[in-house]
Amino acid sequence: MGKIILTGDRPTGRLHLGHFVGSLGRRVELQNSGEFEKIFIMIADAQALTDNADNPEKVRQNIIEVALDYLSCGIDPTKSTIFIQSQVPELCELSFYYMNLVTVSRLQRNPTVKTEIQMRNFETSIPVGFFTYPISQAADITAFKATTVPVGEDQEPMIEQTREIVRKFNSVYGDTLVEPDILLPDNSACLRLPGTDGKAKMSKSLNNCIYLSDTAEDVRKRVMSMFTDPNHLRVEDPGKVEGNTVFTYLDAFCRPEHFAAYWPDYANLDEVKDHYRRGGLGDVKVKKFLNSILQEMLEPIRARRKEFEKDIPMVYDILKKGSEEARAVAAATLADVRKSMKIDYFEDAALIQEQARRFRGE
Repeated sequence: MGKIILTGDRPTGRLHLGHFVGSLGRRVELQNSGEFEKIFIMIADAQALTDNADNPEKVRQNIIEVALDYLSCGIDPTKSTIFIQSQVPELCELSFYYMNLVTVSRLQRNPTVKTEIQMRNFETSIPVGFFTYPISQAADITAFKATTVPVGEDQEPMIEQTREIVRKFNSVYGDTLVEPDILLPDNSACLRLPGTDGKAKMSKSLNNCIYLSDTAEDVRKRVMSMFTDPNHLRVEDPGKVEGNTVFTYLDAFCRPEHFAAYWPDYANLDEVKDHYRRGGLGDVKVKKFLNSILQEMLEPIRARRKEFEKDIPMVYDILKKGSEEARAVAAATLADVRKSMKIDYFEDAALIQEQARRFRGE
């Protein structure tokens, strides 16, 4: 069997730069690399509903936003299968079977779950669907026999939980499921892109995002208001690069050719950092440089999005066809799981004949 990717996003809003550096940009590279037999990209609406059950319209409206972001970034439906999670009901059945293989205490120890619970102030009022999110994710990954899952580092505990479920299932029922490997961003600055306010994570709920579909002016405003070194009050003051959001973004997005194009006073980013550290370089100049880099990257994405927006029915058709293809693959995996668990009663002709002979006294 060749290498297979499963990845995706929750449709709770438009996608932002954190999504792009965390996995979306990498997905496009992997899609075009020719290394993978299949690539499945899921719009995880069912998972989004676990903490948005009282606001289904929010999820419904953002399906198309996420799909447009995918297409505008270069996800090609002829190379990758884009599908909607809720349109593949086999995933729910797999989740149900996997629940028997995981304890409540194990879910409570999952660092990602603990962090998300704190962020949403759930505490003792955790929706069961949200609490079992790692199990649902394991179903998503294994349904497509994914060998590779490209995600940010915050998702490592989730992938490890999937691997545990796979090992447990295979040890109990026989070798059926594929154990996936995690694929982290190769740029360390991309492991966890901070919000524009310096908070640890870019988040829609914190309003500290730069969205892929933002206008040029919105991007400029976000960049110019970015958190830097609070002690760098005057241009001549020495500045701190570590923990400075602007420099973290430059580490993630800056390339050598950007200096010749936008800031020929410097040969590379190390020179800029050295100047900032010793003093004499103001935040505004550094931010203007970052803005030029981001505008160059985002402008073609914005332009492609406008083209796809002209034919929304076509985008929904892409999602429908992708969901049908994904469902066929998941159904085949579910058939394997049912057979391994010995609950494929009507497909097991030998079982039926054996029971018939038994009751005939043969």
